[in-house]
Amino acid sequence: MFRPVRDGNPFEVTVERLATAIRLGAVTDRLPPERELAGLLGVSRMTLRDALQALADAGYVTSRRGRGGGTFVSYRLPIEPDAERAHAVARSMGETLTHALDYRRIIEPGAAALAAGTALSTAERQYLVGCLEGAAAAPDDAVRRRADSRFHLAIASVTGNAPLIAAVADVQARITGLLELIPVLRHNIVHSDAQHAEIVAAILEGDRDHAAAVMARHCDATAALLRGFLR
Repeated sequence: MFRPVRDGNPFEVTVERLATAIRLGAVTDRLPPERELAGLLGVSRMTLRDALQALADAGYVTSRRGRGGGTFVSYRLPIEPDAERAHAVARSMGETLTHALDYRRIIEPGAAALAAGTALSTAERQYLVGCLEGAAAAPDDAVRRRADSRFHLAIASVTGNAPLIAAVADVQARITGLLELIPVLRHNIVHSDAQHAEIVAAILEGDRDHAAAVMARHCDATAALLRGFLR
């Protein structure tokens, strides 16, 4: 998520990278220190400070001074679905929504397969399990949505494949805004948690085909929900 800025206006791209990371739950508490974050993004500290100020103005982050200070996430996902806005967003996306769902259907099963074929360290295996448990134990719908995105990003991140991580982050960013606006169904949550657990088990066992197959079914289920609520 914090890969170096290569193209476009450094300020605008930095704002987009940080906002996406926050919305997808890649960072939920404190951002890395300015020097470290500027180095990760490959931008000047002045550019980073301008981007952080823009995010603060938009309610995404807040800064604290003194001991234990830093830049902290203040963004909160909407708790209540907004059907009218969801339909409006879906209409504005047009075919882009279909393309995003098709894109996800290709990218995320591939990420699961690659993760299953990767020799994971103990820390990486624990990270996957931790993200799985975090999604299942989310205390409310808003936290659940962010934890779900973080889980999908975790699968890509353990592959160590930077282009793939960027692709999964991109597709998650495309659909997350819509998922925030449709109802969270208890039955679907139970089914989703079971699929998440099956995907992680397949990855940890090194079963590429099964990991990809379950992830494909998982993507299909999400696409069906979105199409059902947004038609």
